[in-house]
Amino acid sequence: MTQNKSTKLIMFAVAAVALMVFPLLLQATGNNSYARIVDQALLYVLLALGLNIVVGYAGLLDLGYIAFYAVGAYLYGLLASPHLVQAFPAIAEAFPGGMHTNIFPVLIIAAIFAGIVGMILGAPTLKLRGDYLAIVTLGFGEIIRIFMLNLDRPINITNGPKGLPQVDAPNVLGISFAKRLTIGDYTIEPVTMYYYLFLAFVIMSVFISYRLQDSRIGRAWMAIREDETAAKAMGLNTRNLKLLAFGMGATFGGISGVLFASFQRGVYPESFILMESVMVVAMVVLGGLGHIPGVILGALLLAALPEVLRHFAGPLGQLTDGRLAPEILRQLLIALAMIVVMLVRPKGLWPSPEHGKSLAR
Repeated sequence: MTQNKSTKLIMFAVAAVALMVFPLLLQATGNNSYARIVDQALLYVLLALGLNIVVGYAGLLDLGYIAFYAVGAYLYGLLASPHLVQAFPAIAEAFPGGMHTNIFPVLIIAAIFAGIVGMILGAPTLKLRGDYLAIVTLGFGEIIRIFMLNLDRPINITNGPKGLPQVDAPNVLGISFAKRLTIGDYTIEPVTMYYYLFLAFVIMSVFISYRLQDSRIGRAWMAIREDETAAKAMGLNTRNLKLLAFGMGATFGGISGVLFASFQRGVYPESFILMESVMVVAMVVLGGLGHIPGVILGALLLAALPEVLRHFAGPLGQLTDGRLAPEILRQLLIALAMIVVMLVRPKGLWPSPEHGKSLAR
């Protein structure tokens, strides 16, 4: 027993050192695009962990999850960009120097607000299951996106299709992510600082996910996932538990949206299309429903795969004399890869040991 604990501690220590050193190695290559891909992948991991609560734990198929991502992003965009000051004279008088809200209060507000929106959107879907639930949540996701897209008249709140540019970079303990950090003779790039910020939130989310999984609520969610009728017969309040799953998952989405807006330094409606929701669902299903390591693996693979396939899409496009655009080929290759994986590993790349045990028996 002691030897097993020592082995685990050594593995955790090695993994921690590797995660801390990894962005510095990427920075040493002199190409910040690799670090940006990793940062984006960490954001997708955060999103996938949130959706895993809804889809993996509670078994509720949610195709509108990206709406909560948009809620968090727009909230930070409004509170940390010059848009509101320029659009509303009263706000300009109250904040003559502009609204430059620190990211941490916005993260708390976004988590609470997105959670409330998640429960509001989840309330009408409580009696729906399967395909019907997927269609309704898909509709909700599109409603939020179109709402943000058209909220520039008669009062210009979201700036419509133009989006919200000039969003402030985070400021953590007096360190601005808008410029390089110099420590002695060593310089740390902003993309590397974003990596550490995102990694901290991913670790926190993994810890919360594990605690939820082993809690009474987590086991109740899994009972609903396996058989809702039996769970209700055992005295579980399935309505409240489903609402809690929607709200908890939406909280993760809101936090991810704030981090995304600060990373992109802008918020634009095309970032929250239906395809993004489908990709996040695919990450959870491809990795392994309800299994946190599998979800992380699926998110990392699907976030990095489009960038890897970018190198193959160009030459393949030339073979077709330009009739197929590289973007279409990339989507085609991603779809083929997912089909192959799901045929070979129908429960996901890294499925939960418990999930489907009774089915296999």
